[in-house]
Amino acid sequence: MELSTVADIPEIEPGDDLAAIISERADLHADDVVCVASTVVSKAEGRIADLADFPAGPRASEIADRLAEITGEEKDPRFAQAVLEESVDLLMEAPFLLTETRFGHIGVNAGIDRSNVPGGDLLLLPKRPSDSAARIADGLPTDRVVVTDTCGRPFRYGQRGVAIGWAGLPASRDWRGQRDRDGREMGVTVQNVIDELAAAANLVAGEGAGGTPVVVARDFKFGDLPGSDNHFRAIEGDYVRQALRGWSYKTGGEA
Repeated sequence: MELSTVADIPEIEPGDDLAAIISERADLHADDVVCVASTVVSKAEGRIADLADFPAGPRASEIADRLAEITGEEKDPRFAQAVLEESVDLLMEAPFLLTETRFGHIGVNAGIDRSNVPGGDLLLLPKRPSDSAARIADGLPTDRVVVTDTCGRPFRYGQRGVAIGWAGLPASRDWRGQRDRDGREMGVTVQNVIDELAAAANLVAGEGAGGTPVVVARDFKFGDLPGSDNHFRAIEGDYVRQALRGWSYKTGGEA
């Protein structure tokens, strides 16, 4: 597989046609996978907001006050309100906000970005990133598109690229029933292909001012293994998430 960035992507504004912008700058093949950062998808879809759009309610004010007490830094309750409104479940209220978005992604602060937001205070994630991926794919020579974001992972330091939306290929490929090198049948291995593509794309896209929001993966072969769109783990099988429901953060002075 070969990964290459798409150069000279301009600053994206609401209403821009991402597919047309990408097609003009990349010689795409029918089996390419186009990985697009959620930041430019959100900008094209007008997901830019001001803190004033989210007047804080009592719960948001309470959350902001507690976070300020824990961190020693002032917290804007309007930001907490924005996180609450962009979420369907609040898994952790302290020492940071860990939430589930409407489309099933779990991350800090509902994935709301406060950097690189010209014309606003906040950049919200796309409402339905897989629908966004499908719309972009409609205007490209390839139907394989992955919308990417970056987030941290439990038990690991730092952030990595992850997929939050996709079109044109299964989310995972299933190795169960295949044989390993010793001839033993594999019973649990399901490979999250779109996350791995997102991580590979993020590695070459970079971060900060020098980052590039579109990466093309060429010659990726899914193979003839069974595939599925299982991506976000269901609550009944997510034991870490179940454990969080009975957990609460306590500072050094709390009993």
